[in-house]
Amino acid sequence: MSNLRHTLHTLFKQTVENVTPPLTKSQFEEKRVLTPDEFVAAGDYLVHACPTWSWEGGDPKKRRTYFPANKQFLVTRNVPCMKRATELEGYNPNSEFAVAGGGDGEEAWVATHSDPAAASGSAGKEDVPNIDGEGAGGSGGAGAGAGNKDDDIPDITDLELNEADDEAAAPSGRPYLRAEEPADNIMRTRTYDLYITYDQYYQVPRFWLVGHDESRKPLLPQQVMEDVSEEHARKTITVDPHPHLAGLSAASIHPCRHADVMKKLVDNLLEAGREFRVEQYLVLFLKFIASVVPTIQYDYTMSVGGE
Repeated sequence: MSNLRHTLHTLFKQTVENVTPPLTKSQFEEKRVLTPDEFVAAGDYLVHACPTWSWEGGDPKKRRTYFPANKQFLVTRNVPCMKRATELEGYNPNSEFAVAGGGDGEEAWVATHSDPAAASGSAGKEDVPNIDGEGAGGSGGAGAGAGNKDDDIPDITDLELNEADDEAAAPSGRPYLRAEEPADNIMRTRTYDLYITYDQYYQVPRFWLVGHDESRKPLLPQQVMEDVSEEHARKTITVDPHPHLAGLSAASIHPCRHADVMKKLVDNLLEAGREFRVEQYLVLFLKFIASVVPTIQYDYTMSVGGE
């Protein structure tokens, strides 16, 4: 039944996108969603700040006419993942912190693991670009830290899906090739190709993961789940066809709550007296995605919200 609900929702979403034009008037200030033009501006900023990310055009038959032909989606490839998220240390009460205080009976959002960027002190001050684009671009792995000013940008783990909110969180059951790992005690380094696309229906970015074992064999969906935090593995991850690449099904973090999460994060920055511009959107987006995939070592250390 879950697969059926997911399929029906996907068909409904595709129908709406086919008959409804994309957002043209900015609603960033009100809802923290993006128009296609704002997504391109945010992508350009990310590519400049962290050159391991790049634009691609994908399959010409799948191109969206509201994007430039060579800027359909963003990708970074061969990102290392040397440890399973399921192997991280257990709950540490000192590492739990509220993302946003609850009000009017609303529960606060809680991150259940330490911010990796704050764990190693000031070592990450080297080669970490600031929000004005100064400094070197990031490498394929995450930096050691983003400095004290970045510590108050919280991780976010409240991406739980509720069937009453959205029925699209059920796995689609699409087949994967099986990736067998040798039966020994040697830790095998996985790599991921990571994609950011624009979701026209939800008007937000969508994050996709394509994992490979050490022999470059695709990972099974349940193997990908091993690299997703336990809080999210069964609640926010779906497997769907990649919107721009033919013949590729990929795990993705379902975007139905992304606008709410980004609104909370941006509003927190502004309330703290820090600036935030729409072109910085994807930098902040990658920071909260890092709490969902804590062992996939892409660079999310760029500072956000001024100094």
